[in-house]
Amino acid sequence: MSQSENIKKNDDTSMGLFYGVSAYFLWGVLPLYMKAMSHIPTLEIIGHRIIWSLPIVGLILILRGNTSSVLSALKDPKQILTSILTASLLSINWGLYVWAITSGHALDAALGYFINPLFSIFLGAVFLKERLNRVQWTAIAFVALAVCLLTWDYGHPPYISLGMTFSWGIYGFLKKSLPIGPNQGFFLEILLLAPIAIAYIIYLEISGGYFWHGEVQDTLLLLGCGIVTAGPLLLFANGAKLLRLSTIGILQYLAPTMMFLIAIFVFNEEFGTMRLISFSIIWISLLIYSLGILFDDK
Repeated sequence: MSQSENIKKNDDTSMGLFYGVSAYFLWGVLPLYMKAMSHIPTLEIIGHRIIWSLPIVGLILILRGNTSSVLSALKDPKQILTSILTASLLSINWGLYVWAITSGHALDAALGYFINPLFSIFLGAVFLKERLNRVQWTAIAFVALAVCLLTWDYGHPPYISLGMTFSWGIYGFLKKSLPIGPNQGFFLEILLLAPIAIAYIIYLEISGGYFWHGEVQDTLLLLGCGIVTAGPLLLFANGAKLLRLSTIGILQYLAPTMMFLIAIFVFNEEFGTMRLISFSIIWISLLIYSLGILFDDK
């Protein structure tokens, strides 16, 4: 059966699986790359992620002839305002993520991405009046229990995890209202962030930033931020068109699972009894949720 026939039948395609698995795998190993820049300030890393992603995504849009929708969006105040909001949420999410990885909180980052799918369906229920079935409500209740246990264990809510969950969940929610493709939307967001990022990096370099004044490996790592940021996003955008929603729902757990394993076995982060219990509850909720979407898909 051809790829086009699979798409019409709402089946997964082999190329779609390749794109999807590749994207989530790259997101899964991204902590290793970010950890190598632990000595570089978080905001400096974010600035370079924005700056070096811009030409990569821009070139791909030009080669594909997908620039017209971006130009149209730049003339639409409503799209600009929404893109400013999504760009702000994206930068907050990136900032929390980079800080978490580089400061020894990769487990909290992984927890945030584990929770996110269930937070997204909660947003749909609250703001889009989407009806949730008992399976989905049960999964959300398990997540709430896990967050309560972590709050009791930490003495405060898991701010990093919740911050990443809220910023990424609301980001995805707002992206649904943009009438342009994901690649074009991402380009528009980093285009809006670019002036601030460029001005900040120029200021840093004048006062001694890592790009010009650090080691050669620092310069190469910061340059590479564009590829490691834009690459997975572009792979995912293409894979999403060739996969069922239920398949994407299952694949999205690949990245935080890899992040979780890297945090424990590579970064040697502490994983106490309460974290084990809380993560186990989260995994049960995700299993319940996954079985629910697989059942609905059939």
